[in-house]
Amino acid sequence: MSQLVDRIQEGGPVFMIPLVLIIIAIVVLFIIALLGKKKILHVYQLIGHLSLFGMIWGFLGSTLGLISAFDAIESIGNVSQPMFAGGIKVALLTTVFGLITFLIGRIAMLVLTIKSQMSTSVDAS
Repeated sequence: MSQLVDRIQEGGPVFMIPLVLIIIAIVVLFIIALLGKKKILHVYQLIGHLSLFGMIWGFLGSTLGLISAFDAIESIGNVSQPMFAGGIKVALLTTVFGLITFLIGRIAMLVLTIKSQMSTSVDAS
């Protein structure tokens, strides 16, 4: 758990905390849909939008992180390999979290689609 918190801090709280909140929102919406508390179609669409937003937010964080890293490298001039590699690693953390958010959302959508189709086929019988 502490490693996860470390990664969130390394990736920058401005981008990482919203991604974690989006993951939590997707999981909560998924559970609500499975329990049948809301219409699946509305939850399905919301999960889709949240997962896409999370992925784009992660890419935006990476892009801004890389621009900042290259600005720092440009101003210093002579940069060591570990420093360069560390900067790229930090910039890519938001991409990884964004892609994880997208995957969680898409898996939830897949399960809800299967559930919807199964309930439709049972109702038709």
